[in-house]
Amino acid sequence: MPFPLETAAHPENSRRVVIEPVSRVEGHGKVTILLDEGNRVREVRLHIVEFRGFEKFIQGRPYWEVPVLVQRLCGICPVSHHLAASKALDIIVGARRLTPSAQKLRRLMHLGQILQSHALHFFHLASPDLLFGFDADPARRNIAGLAAAHPDIARKGVLLRKYGQEIIRMTAGKRVHGTGSVPGGVNRNLSREERRQLAAGIDEVIAWSMEAVGMVKRLFAENARAWEGFGHYRSGFLSLVRADGALDFYDGGLRASDAGGGIVFDHADCQDYHERIHEEVKPWSYMKFPFLVALGAQDGWYRVGPLARVGRCDFLSTPLAEAERLAFKEFDGGAALHAPLAYHWCRMIEMLHAAEGIRELLGDDDLSGTDLLVRGTRALRGVGVLEAPRGTLIHHYRINEDEQVVGANLIVSTTHNNQAMNEAVRRVAMRYLDGRKLTEGLLNHIEVAIRAFDPCLSCATHALGKMPLMAELVDADGSVIDRLAKDG
Repeated sequence: MPFPLETAAHPENSRRVVIEPVSRVEGHGKVTILLDEGNRVREVRLHIVEFRGFEKFIQGRPYWEVPVLVQRLCGICPVSHHLAASKALDIIVGARRLTPSAQKLRRLMHLGQILQSHALHFFHLASPDLLFGFDADPARRNIAGLAAAHPDIARKGVLLRKYGQEIIRMTAGKRVHGTGSVPGGVNRNLSREERRQLAAGIDEVIAWSMEAVGMVKRLFAENARAWEGFGHYRSGFLSLVRADGALDFYDGGLRASDAGGGIVFDHADCQDYHERIHEEVKPWSYMKFPFLVALGAQDGWYRVGPLARVGRCDFLSTPLAEAERLAFKEFDGGAALHAPLAYHWCRMIEMLHAAEGIRELLGDDDLSGTDLLVRGTRALRGVGVLEAPRGTLIHHYRINEDEQVVGANLIVSTTHNNQAMNEAVRRVAMRYLDGRKLTEGLLNHIEVAIRAFDPCLSCATHALGKMPLMAELVDADGSVIDRLAKDG
């Protein structure tokens, strides 16, 4: 159950601290902290201040343009949007079962996306906090400082991401905003020579991924009490699972659990997600607040992403990653399962799992097949769901008889995590900032909590119906004479 946001007893005696922008995340957001005269924390909120209207401006476009259009939401995870849109439009063109070649090529593309995105986030954005400390000098606590102090770690992080980008380039046509996936399948395959080139580097990628898992596991063990308690709270989880309960990044049914670990629903059909997940709108953020209908808006919020997937699946289908999953689950009696910083540990386990999956797929001759497209009985509605690097991604489209998009709803990973991130920053603020003189290092604790979720803020903000508007009339000395607010 989330804590309600408190209101200061005497607002006139309160002061507001703003962290803007939140650094080392994709997109723009800010955190506001309301303190009383004793520096006691009274209110904390994560505000998403970007507005992206993709759900609106794709309306009226031909449906076949959508997989290319929507990936412009983001330059970090475009493949996830590209494939989720393609999966939704597979339903619309009647391609409920793709050819083996198309299915495996899409899966390979997606594994490349998981690998490169996890490497980027961990090595470039998160590891400076973990290796140098949350209170370290900000001039050192960055990627440049990491490269100077740990050049081998930085180099391997760059090369891991580069390898994932090569997978994407060969399957999608470009490293960013490719066109390889189309409604009903794909428009390219991999030659045997391309597969050979990729296979030549995969063993090294797996070895480096193992090292990364070992590093974050060691850091967690050395700081277990502090890391487990950092922003710790219990919540529900949501993710895709395969029919046998294994983690599946690309396909499967929806599994949701409550804060106590009880199953709310399992192997649910993604086409009916809207019957199980509703979205709440609040006036102070452009990002919506999803919740499980069965539990209600107050108790039904949940987390998605690596912590949900690794923590709540039955097993991982690759041996090295499965061994690491078991080690994570057994650590300190399972105490890490609800710790926000454990997202990093699970993220590296998933990077290893993706690398192992790539090695398996590269030996499959279906990747070089030529049967790439399927068509069938048309439909006017389709839903595509997959596991993006940051968590469950839902694309839902409706078209008309003229094959134009007339409705769209996107619930991205960071939107699913909205309430969870607000809960994490509130708990961190109450523990580390309450009653203390604020320093840059203490405020960085708030950002560390947000970065644990690897949020993609530009992906997560969509149309709420009306644009909130604030107009102020200010005189020459800066005093506000009048204010008019139109709340969306």
